Amino acid sequence: MTDQDYTFGTEPELPRGHDDRAYYRLTARAVAGIQIETSEPAESAVAGHSAPRVLQCRIRDISVGGFSLISREPFTQGAILSASVDLANGANTYGLTIEVKWCRPVEQGYLVGVSVLESDETDYLEWMEAIADALAEC
Repeated sequence: MTDQDYTFGTEPELPRGHDDRAYYRLTARAVAGIQIETSEPAESAVAGHSAPRVLQCRIRDISVGGFSLISREPFTQGAILSASVDLANGANTYGLTIEVKWCRPVEQGYLVGVSVLESDETDYLEWMEAIADALAEC
């Protein structure tokens, strides 16, 4: 990672009322593929059912606890989703489980805040290490 990948602070267009964050945020140039539709194994065997749909979103800022992103489509508050996050450094993509905390319309689509959930079946520990490393570089 370089100093150009992450910086402390928030961008001015963040909605008001988000000064109560529990963790430092790093502004980031990163992308997330959010799985927004799933199909049950039995359904996928039936003709006409497609694979889960993945929505590509731009991440605005990240922290140990979560991140915010810009989406073309709204997300349901409380939804538990799978995400694949590329921190734009080309090193790793992290498979994570996220929970949608809030979703608000903005000029570019929707601004969505998510928390990263601890799970043994994901790259949770690697994510925590990557974010800790990014914080240490600032």
